[in-house]
Formats: sequence, structure tokens, C-alpha cells
Amino acid sequence: QVQLVESGGGLVQAGGSLRLSCAASGRSFSTYAMGWFRQAPGKEREFVATISWTGVSTYYADSTKGRFTISRDTAKNTVYLQMNSLKPEDTAIYYCAAKNYGLGSILSSEYHYWGQGTQVTVSS
Repeated sequence: QVQLVESGGGLVQAGGSLRLSCAASGRSFSTYAMGWFRQAPGKEREFVATISWTGVSTYYADSTKGRFTISRDTAKNTVYLQMNSLKPEDTAIYYCAAKNYGLGSILSSEYHYWGQGTQVTVSS
């Protein structure tokens, strides 16, 4: 069992930056691939970024590639999402998720544990 708690969301102007954190508790965090997803009002949840359990492999949505960076600190049981050059269309609730073993996935259905989400609002 893994519990996930996101933090770091807030209000930022377009072009600004935020760093989201996802603190995990429970056993075997280092064996979980991690992902970030987001959901804007009236829209479906969409994939943002994922990182493998080793931290070696990462993958990004086209909309976030080059602007967002996912990373993990196993010693701190935490995964991060550094978001730069934010745009109003990045406004959403951001969720982190954990997937047992292996590589990450762009499919939300493949993740086993979810955090409660953190709101990110980008003003124009």
C-alpha cells in the first residue's frame, strides 16, 4: 500500500514556474513507477509525465515536453514535477500516481495508487 500526497500547486502568471512534489509513504516506494496526470474543468484526466522505478526512463506528453521535468528522490520518497514556461492551458488539478514496477505508462488505468491532487492555476 502506498499513500501519495501532492503539494506545491498555486497561482502563477503565464511564463512562470512551479515545482510540484508528491510525497509517498508506505512500503517499497523505490519499486514503483510514478506518473503525473492533470484534469481541467470539464475535461478528462490527461497524462503529463512519467518516470520509471529506476528513475532512468522518463516520458512526457507532447504538450509538456521541453517545459516540464519529472524526477524522483528515492531517499526522500518523493517525486517532483518542475513546470517552466507555464501557459493558461496548463491550469488543472495535478495528480501523482504510482504503478507497480517497471516503466511508467501514459494510461491512468495502469496506475494503482493516486494522490488527492493539487490545483495549478496559470493566469494570462
